[in-house]
Amino acid sequence: MNIGPLSVRRALVVLSVTPLMVLAACGGGGGTEALDGGSGGGDKEVVIAGQGYTEMQIMSEMYAALLEDAGYSTTIKEVKTRDLYGPSLMKGQVDVVADYASSMTEYLNLDVNGPDAEPVSSPDIDETISALEKLGEDAGITPLEPAQAEDANAYAVTQEFAEKNNLTTMSDLGELDQGIALAAASDCPTRQDCQRGLEEVYGLNITSFEPLGFGTTQTKDALKSGEVQLGQVGTSDGSLDSLGLVVLEDDKDLQNAENLTPVVNTEFLDANPEIADVLNELSDTLTTEDLTMLNGRVDVDRELPEDVANEYLTDKGLL
Repeated sequence: MNIGPLSVRRALVVLSVTPLMVLAACGGGGGTEALDGGSGGGDKEVVIAGQGYTEMQIMSEMYAALLEDAGYSTTIKEVKTRDLYGPSLMKGQVDVVADYASSMTEYLNLDVNGPDAEPVSSPDIDETISALEKLGEDAGITPLEPAQAEDANAYAVTQEFAEKNNLTTMSDLGELDQGIALAAASDCPTRQDCQRGLEEVYGLNITSFEPLGFGTTQTKDALKSGEVQLGQVGTSDGSLDSLGLVVLEDDKDLQNAENLTPVVNTEFLDANPEIADVLNELSDTLTTEDLTMLNGRVDVDRELPEDVANEYLTDKGLL
């Protein structure tokens, strides 16, 4: 999810970042450490940064387990936003992050080309990764192989509403030709990937808007209660099924590709080229369905991210 984030989870507001402190886990032994004081670039030592919500906690734990199995000592540093770990990744103070293809691409695009830069990411993952590779050359970072697993913007309705109106796609909803109340992130009305695009691309008649947030409990509750008919969520949200909610297919590709992609400091990768094979093997395996299941085990079943990560990797023969 870019500096103009596709997800509230990917752009939590940080009111104070001086000094910048983050939580350390795995090889870090707990406690807190400054992000700019890590051991990135050390021989067989890997600093992994990730944002502090379920999906990224799981991804960081999987990266750490795989790299530890390959003989590395790992430290996970949990931060709130890409704006915090991005500069550290470029400087080599962080070695590896799991990120979203289009979001990281646009983060670099705006960083390199200014706040008014035209977007260079797209719904095509190959084109997006190509753009990310080019931007990463000057930034000192390298994307590895993107997974099939994706957490993109999506729009959900209740199962009951979908069945009553025979809905499976966003086009179906547009053709329903009725007023729709929408709950989403506060910046949704002006975004092409949100209300503006839903109206222009899918022809939705959005008659009211509730700024309840991206994939929040409030948005899901508004859907369940019937206060709104449509809610903004993520494609890998593991709680939707248990809540009786379903995602409508983005059949006209309104959303950009947000495949989970390992992004590595280039200097570190040059010194440790074998980590590409280690992390790419996970990308070759992980699907959106897998990611949704893992998220659900943490968010719904209250299991620990480390436990579900290690069990998944073991079951898939990656450990």
